[in-house]
Amino acid sequence: MKPGAIRDLSIAEMGDKLIDLQQELFNLRFQHGIGQLENPRKMILVKRDIARIKTILRESAGKK
Repeated sequence: MKPGAIRDLSIAEMGDKLIDLQQELFNLRFQHGIGQLENPRKMILVKRDIARIKTILRESAGKK
């Protein structure tokens, strides 16, 4: 997910997306642990998206 697309979301939508991504990361870690993960790169991409959302949330909190 690109930063511009994240900035277009509302604060509540960003929070919902963050929860969804954290759940997805949990599931990917579980799959990786039992050897069923087909694309390990997916974990890296989800972590980056989580970091992007957290960064933008902190930026928007600082502006208020």
